Amino acid sequence: MRRSTRLIALAMLSSLALVAAACGGDDDDGETADTTAAAPATTAEAATTTAGGTDTTAAPAGDLLAYDESEQCGTEGYSGNLAGIEATSATEVVFTLCSPDVAFPSKVAFSALQIVPQEYLESTGGTGDLIDKPIGTGPYKLEAWERGNQIVLTANEDYWGDAPLAKTVVFRWSTEPAQRLVELESGAADGIDNVGVEDVEKVRGNSDLQLIERDPLNVFYVGFNRDKAPFDNELVRQAVGYAIDRDRIVENFYGPGSIAATQFLPPDIFGYTEGFQDFTYDPEKAKELLAEAGLADGFETALSLRDVSRGYLSQAVPVATDIQAQLAEVGIKINIDVQESTTFLDNADAGNLGLHMLGWGADYPDATNFLDFHFGQGASPQFGAGFEEIWALLSEAASTADADTRQELYNQANELIAANAPMIPIAHGGSAVAYKADVQGAHASPLGNEALAVMGIEGQDQFVWVQNGEPGGLWCADETDGEALRVCEQIGEALLAYEIGGTEVIPSLATEFSANDDGTVWTFTLREGVTFHDGSAFDANDVVATWRAQWDAADPAHVGRTGDFTYFSAFFNGFLNAEG
Repeated sequence: MRRSTRLIALAMLSSLALVAAACGGDDDDGETADTTAAAPATTAEAATTTAGGTDTTAAPAGDLLAYDESEQCGTEGYSGNLAGIEATSATEVVFTLCSPDVAFPSKVAFSALQIVPQEYLESTGGTGDLIDKPIGTGPYKLEAWERGNQIVLTANEDYWGDAPLAKTVVFRWSTEPAQRLVELESGAADGIDNVGVEDVEKVRGNSDLQLIERDPLNVFYVGFNRDKAPFDNELVRQAVGYAIDRDRIVENFYGPGSIAATQFLPPDIFGYTEGFQDFTYDPEKAKELLAEAGLADGFETALSLRDVSRGYLSQAVPVATDIQAQLAEVGIKINIDVQESTTFLDNADAGNLGLHMLGWGADYPDATNFLDFHFGQGASPQFGAGFEEIWALLSEAASTADADTRQELYNQANELIAANAPMIPIAHGGSAVAYKADVQGAHASPLGNEALAVMGIEGQDQFVWVQNGEPGGLWCADETDGEALRVCEQIGEALLAYEIGGTEVIPSLATEFSANDDGTVWTFTLREGVTFHDGSAFDANDVVATWRAQWDAADPAHVGRTGDFTYFSAFFNGFLNAEG
């Protein structure tokens, strides 16, 4: 029943994306945006961008920002799908796309696109305080970040929405599931993430605690960088696929609700191919492929990973050890390389790893989130050079409204991904969160973005959440780790949001939105009376500046902690003014 509801919701989203879509209720007038973005409602010349880069001339006070690169669509130097962003008034922003994108509202809702003040972006240059001292519009604001210890948030007294239940939220972290549970049982924590597999029944049997399970909208995989030998040979990559017994790994190391993977997409995500199986466990077949690749005697390589607990993989080192033993049976000698979490993610995003273990949890429930991010044009370079035939299929699927046609395109893409084997999907992991029994508003999100503002204990001003690790940074435009994203989601807000504990897109900093007939122009009406944590007023220029900092590689704020801006590149197929 729950799965059917998700698929129906996705079909509705796909249909709405190519008609007059609206979010915000009865006061939508039903009009569609014109296919050409209107000129800014100002007599002064708006700040614009040319093909040569950002015009850094400061616009007079009160000007509205426009950013139009529609002429770049389809040119050799620009692969992106975003054509323009324009503040048509203080309370309206228009986005123009090169081609339709049925998942555009879900992307707009994601925390990497939370809006920050234009002035703060300009003063920080995309570094320093922006990373360590984020300013948003959310229910909580950053009080202190004690590196290596905790992050303290305090309630935003000027919040436009419902006041948070707890005046203070404290984030702490531990890589050990058992230690997180000890803190919950002792009363030092009010909620914990990713209950250990061996602790699920213990929590269930404790009347002082409550367990809430998450559906397995995720995937754990073993990835290859195909630019690095011997993984530049697809026969070697396929051999690894046949050498790993996924059922054995799930049986030994995963908890309730987990399943062995047959493809990258989880079954509950639109685009999953029913009845498809990429690799079956067959070590003899693996040996044959290695011999065909000229590696009959096997080879030696490192397997890189981070020792953290995630919904898609709660026991990283034990699983790595099991994979090490399985690959040894076909002549592949594995040296386990455990890296610090943030360093590991940075290395993966930079394409520095050969054989590695990683995973992905749904940001929104559509194939574009899983497949485009990893295998589309503009995707993370962790797998090395991409596959143009897969790019083409994914691009067509993302711009197609008809659900049956989209599914057929994803069926073809899933088969091509398996044939090229840039990674071997291992498991879709069931996971759970746990709370004290008296926590009000307790919930688990299938997207891992629990809203702490709706949780609390009567008579208690503080709410303590213990997660798996410390964030690398808190400008989440340039972060990909869920531990950073969850903190950012309490502090900042995007134009849209996901319902609490669910996947439906709802209003946030925008009260409503609409699309033109072909789904290439999206108009958002902004919420009035919203202020940032620094007291500055939220308006359309903040939206344009925030998106521009990510989109344009020539923008002075396009720096961040690593400068990868991986989500934006994956969502919209690349950057403007990108080098190379």
